[in-house]
Amino acid sequence: MDANIVILPGDGVGPEVVGAACQVLEAVAHTGGHHFHYDEHLIGGCSIDRHGTALTDDALQACQAADAVLLGAVGGPQWDNPTAAVRPEQGLLALRKGLGVFANLRPVKLYPSLLDASPLRPERLAGVDMLVLRELTGGLYFGQPRGRSQDGEHVRVIDTLEYHDYEIERIVEMAFQLARQRRNKVTSVDKANVLDSSRLWRQVTVEVHRRYSDVALEHMLVDTAAMRLVASPANFDVIVTENMFGDILTDEAAVLPGSMGLLPSASLGSGGPGLYEPIHGSAPDIAGKGIANPVGTVLSAALLLRHSLRLEKEAACIETAVEQVIASGRWTADLGGKLSTAEMTAAILAALN
Repeated sequence: MDANIVILPGDGVGPEVVGAACQVLEAVAHTGGHHFHYDEHLIGGCSIDRHGTALTDDALQACQAADAVLLGAVGGPQWDNPTAAVRPEQGLLALRKGLGVFANLRPVKLYPSLLDASPLRPERLAGVDMLVLRELTGGLYFGQPRGRSQDGEHVRVIDTLEYHDYEIERIVEMAFQLARQRRNKVTSVDKANVLDSSRLWRQVTVEVHRRYSDVALEHMLVDTAAMRLVASPANFDVIVTENMFGDILTDEAAVLPGSMGLLPSASLGSGGPGLYEPIHGSAPDIAGKGIANPVGTVLSAALLLRHSLRLEKEAACIETAVEQVIASGRWTADLGGKLSTAEMTAAILAALN
């Protein structure tokens, strides 16, 4: 296979972990006789410093023309000004919108050897294996009107939570399809007791469920879901929810395995290139120290192979190699180990071979 992959290393530890993932992709390509062509562009704070914008038109067009996009992370304290007209996160939002990736998939699976690294007791973690789908291009983050104005002596702000029925239908449909490949259960999270948008979300979900009567469906208010992610996380299979709720719940779920550095994500749309990135941020406090955990980005590369390039065997090989390394007790500092980013990457490459 020949494939064009756009690389967006981003800020902070992004270049370090993306570099590790590219090494793993190259090892897989060599073994399988594939040819991956990489095109690197800036995004986030580094793009603001160079171009004055968090994502240039050229970078977005390159991403749109690619087979897949691999992203590191964006942001850092030097760009963390809430009153700034241009912010690193704008590049990420523009990229998601420009690629039309409406569904963010975050698998959360525990490694037995790392149960003690989780903040929860081991008995609460038994059987945890969930997939969280977050709607990515609608809701409060994109609704109009928005902004701030002076209202007499006071400042007034507006954010609009907006959804169309088709935006809800397409991600809920994906949730049911993925649940059929897992344990046949979908938990739809909303706030239907308060929000009109959530009442539409629940209505559309019920309508879509008629086409998937073999899959169990439960509705859960977002505050209850937040509680149960801590109290009984093993009860979840596939969770589907709107943009802001998903943003919050996925970070909560991410701490269950013991480190955000372990978890990948895939953002998918309707036939265009997928966007793949670890769920962690730019971690500016450890940037340049060579100690960032590359596993989340390496596993994001595995999702890239699976969903965008349809290379299931190669994706599974990467995941197995990661499992073997972790099971052997070779960990980075965030997990209580001593391996550097380069050493962890080398261990994964050795397990692949």
